[in-house]
Amino acid sequence: MSEADRPHATSEADRPRTAQEPRLRTRDRNRPRARLPAHVLLALPLALAGLIALLVTGNALRPFDRVVTIEARMASKSDYFKDPEVQRLLLKHGLRVDIHRLGSRGIATQSLTGMDAVFPSGQPAAKLILDRQDRSVRSVRPFVTPLVLGTFRAYAETLEKMGVATAQPPAGGGRALYYDLDMDRFMGLLDGRMGTKDQALTGDQDRDGVTERADTWNGIGFDRPGGRSNSGRVLVRTSSVCESNAAGTYLSILAFVANGDSTPGAGQADETEAMAEARTVARKIKPLIDLQGMWADEQADSYLSDLGESIAPISLIYEHQYLAHQIAHEREHGEADTDRVLLYPTPYALTEPQLISLSGEGDRLVRVVQDDPELRRRAIELGFRVRFSGEDGTSDQLNGYLADHGIQVPRPNRDETKVYEPDLDVLEEIIDSVGTCPRAARDTP
Repeated sequence: MSEADRPHATSEADRPRTAQEPRLRTRDRNRPRARLPAHVLLALPLALAGLIALLVTGNALRPFDRVVTIEARMASKSDYFKDPEVQRLLLKHGLRVDIHRLGSRGIATQSLTGMDAVFPSGQPAAKLILDRQDRSVRSVRPFVTPLVLGTFRAYAETLEKMGVATAQPPAGGGRALYYDLDMDRFMGLLDGRMGTKDQALTGDQDRDGVTERADTWNGIGFDRPGGRSNSGRVLVRTSSVCESNAAGTYLSILAFVANGDSTPGAGQADETEAMAEARTVARKIKPLIDLQGMWADEQADSYLSDLGESIAPISLIYEHQYLAHQIAHEREHGEADTDRVLLYPTPYALTEPQLISLSGEGDRLVRVVQDDPELRRRAIELGFRVRFSGEDGTSDQLNGYLADHGIQVPRPNRDETKVYEPDLDVLEEIIDSVGTCPRAARDTP
């Protein structure tokens, strides 16, 4: 047998390869499916609800909107723009307000360069600002609020016994939150004498048989045997008349009463006579202000603090600050704060804060504050008397809100005598004379 005919062993490489049939794998129906984690399942409905809410309210693209920051110089009414709900409502319009805090008169007399808007708390400062502008500006007066004196019940009841204050009885009975204050009689307690300036510095004002320093709290009957005592003077803690609208308005009340319930300078034949009358009135009321200590601004913060009564028995504040406190107190505790009460001066003074635009961005803010009904509603919830339809002010909405929350509604004083502030030049003369204020340069922004 030849070598060619002899059988050979087949190598692995020489063997023909057989193509394998592809296998189709099917899912085992008995095998459990993979499930999402429980925390993911719990979060899905919330995420879906949030998405639906954004779509319904039109805020789905809000994170991509451009938010404009408004640089604004504001006085005490900055607390409105600091409110979280107001800030949320402004963000819906793409606006955020960066607040630079300063007293109203300080705003009016200092440089406004770089500001988009200003918000002085009253008309004297607003007029000074408007007079400085070299262009037509947009502005709005969204609400008004009376100037009041915040005190504590024991002090208000002492003034009531002296015939200086009269309680406003609540409609449903209970303890009064508000008193009407006779400013003519009250000013007689601020001069440190029994009556006129020629009378004694000591006496028995409260007829308790004890001779005491005149016009002290104990001297007018605050002290009781075995009870509380305060031998300090009857004073009002005010802010500086050189910077604050509240102090300037309080000064206007004192000047009005000291001038025989007449606005100083009004009706005078010429400016010289008006200024002479202003200086005469300023000399009469300067001791009443000098005694106050010329404290810094933000009296409400101190008055409403836990140590408020130990800081000052009477503080100059705005009505809305007190009402906002009562609304918050009722919400938190289910009842009003009956320890703190208000004294409404007679004659009275309303303050009208004015939001003034100084730029295009400021114009946007003014339009929103003027037109947005939700912002007006929030102002009522913060204790303001909101203006409607160009009226000087309305109390119906605020009174209804207070009644709905179980808070006593302030009643209008039967004596409707209103203090009208003097002309700007006359008021400036009184303020400068009483406060010895530094003259500030008034540049145009």
